[in-house]
Amino acid sequence: MSYGQLPGASGSLAADARSLNNLKLQAGKKTPAAIKEAAKQFESLFMRELIKSMREATMKSGLMDSPGGDLGADLLDQQFAVQMSGQPGGLSDLIAQQLSRQTVDAKPGAADSDKKPVVTPISARTKASSLAAYSAHASAPTVGQTNFVQRHSEAAASAEKSSGIPASYMLGQAGHETGWGQHEIKMKGGAPSFNLFGIKAGAGWTGKVAEVTTTEYVNGIAKKAVAKFRAYDSYESSFRDYAKLITQTPRYAQASLQTNSVQAFATGMQKAGYATDPDYASKLSRAIHTTQRLQRAQVLAQNV
Repeated sequence: MSYGQLPGASGSLAADARSLNNLKLQAGKKTPAAIKEAAKQFESLFMRELIKSMREATMKSGLMDSPGGDLGADLLDQQFAVQMSGQPGGLSDLIAQQLSRQTVDAKPGAADSDKKPVVTPISARTKASSLAAYSAHASAPTVGQTNFVQRHSEAAASAEKSSGIPASYMLGQAGHETGWGQHEIKMKGGAPSFNLFGIKAGAGWTGKVAEVTTTEYVNGIAKKAVAKFRAYDSYESSFRDYAKLITQTPRYAQASLQTNSVQAFATGMQKAGYATDPDYASKLSRAIHTTQRLQRAQVLAQNV
């Protein structure tokens, strides 16, 4: 095993110029598999530099520094970067979209001098300036958001296994619907309904019901209305019922298949009529991205 590359195609990290140039060449072929792998590698490089900058900012004491220790830390950073990259709806999806749009093929029959260059705007992503620019577009998660994700991660992971919907998508939607646990639906008398997704109790619902005043949008205008919502015995039941609703209800069939793109999933949920808010897709997307940042931070904290 050479320095800068871990074994296995799916577990490797291109950390040298030759490997990086090979990734650009593969991405230039514009095959979905090549673009996906290149995007994952670019995200790994980005995450590696991010972890390295965090380590240097918080852990370097100077007392135990040594070439061997630095090498070990760097290899560990690479492993963490690979593990944290390639998640559905993550940065690699955005990079893949950019590569698909901006990788330009040469015109058929044109002379070499007339060929358009392959555009690879990701070359500076490993620089400190790129890290700062990326962070500037993502506000830091709050304590409430962090606690909410930690509290419900196990239930979401269980629902993911049975439904295929990413836990981060469900946690993000639950966070958005409840104000990250601050505005959960209550039963009469103040008891919890355990309804994290704002699922209403229609004619076919035979379980408990929580009746509350909510905001609905009619022709883009917000109005208050009293509605009946489903109530459960636990948060785990809420996640299971949500997963069942999304995967088994025809109106959500298209949205449930968009698990590789946060934006596509959120847009699909809005088009299917999950909520009447005209800005629901953008709000849901932001909530899911927040959850994914928290999940990556949790992975890093567990392994450092």
